[in-house]
Amino acid sequence: MKIADPIVVGGGIGGLTVALSLARRGFNVTVMEQRTSLTEPGAGIQLSPNASRVLVDLGLGRAVSRRAVEPDHLAVHKLGSGRRLAEMPLGRAMRSRYGAPYWVVLRADLHTVLLDAVRSAPNIRLRIGKKVLQIDDGPEGTEVTIAGDRGQEVMRTGLVVGADGLWSTIRASIAPSAPRFRGYVAWRATIPHGNVPAEFQANETRLWLGQDAHVVHYPVAAGKELNVVIVVAAKEPAGGWPASGEAAQLLHKLRGAAAPLRKLVEAAPEWRLWPLHDLDALPRWCGRNTVLIGDAAHPVLPFLAQGGALAIEDAATLTAELARKDTTLPVALAAFEKARKPRATRVQKAARANGRIYHLPWPLALARDAALRRMGPERFAARYEWLYGWQPG
Repeated sequence: MKIADPIVVGGGIGGLTVALSLARRGFNVTVMEQRTSLTEPGAGIQLSPNASRVLVDLGLGRAVSRRAVEPDHLAVHKLGSGRRLAEMPLGRAMRSRYGAPYWVVLRADLHTVLLDAVRSAPNIRLRIGKKVLQIDDGPEGTEVTIAGDRGQEVMRTGLVVGADGLWSTIRASIAPSAPRFRGYVAWRATIPHGNVPAEFQANETRLWLGQDAHVVHYPVAAGKELNVVIVVAAKEPAGGWPASGEAAQLLHKLRGAAAPLRKLVEAAPEWRLWPLHDLDALPRWCGRNTVLIGDAAHPVLPFLAQGGALAIEDAATLTAELARKDTTLPVALAAFEKARKPRATRVQKAARANGRIYHLPWPLALARDAALRRMGPERFAARYEWLYGWQPG
């Protein structure tokens, strides 16, 4: 049975990846994006092998690698003293172990690669400045009501893919649910390489653990910039999205941090604040002719660096199910949800647990630190076999 050509709602990383994946399997795809300027918010993104292998399979490996960096290793430090606690090999070790790279890249750079590929695909139609107002999911297909600069229009399709993020409009037609603020605010900045303190210029990802705060940084933009994320505990979300932050305020929150970290905060030209949300598990991801992927279905806290990766995995899995011979849409959507829901739920739970572990107070932090010191690089890497070893079915 031929499954009707889909409309993808959302032109972010997940939406563009699923559009490309479907187009490569012969579908004619329309991508609807309400923004009129297709720039990707945020700073850096980590693409572990479970995600990078999908992009490589789509023929995007060379384009991404020109903009990305492959750090040699991940080093974990204490935020206060700066002491190194543990190390996990990345770089060549990841390629050898999983057959795919561990990239770190600017979100805007990854988005540009995807957007260029979408625009060059003859069977993808990209419509920007189009906001989806309503979904009517009926037995004969789905009506999508869209607003643009020329007023409203209604499109009919056999399948809508909701890739419209945390505050999804499509989710409201399937399983209405409001995202929950989880008590953290992320401060994000990118620092030009020439302004990065010497202590932070190595080709590595570093994670600093402290009570009520942690820091992650890694090189991006082919090594020309350093991406820095500082997550602090907060009782309320920051105003606006994203909001601006002052270095002095951040330094106050990090008043017990090691001196090099304070120097790094001062080197950033500006700070932007993101309140961190996720979503309680949805009862379903699929309607009659609609399906959710990425943050629309399962937003993830950033403490495993898997939000973008899960959206990319979703794109590959959904495409594989829709492209099966002799399938039907209900069968394909049910198979997609069955394949993806347990994994996404496990990642969500593991990310929440990491948030608690990263921010442990004394004396619980002492036990965490001792466990990290005993672990060793190989045992550290083996802990993530279930995550990084995923491959499309």
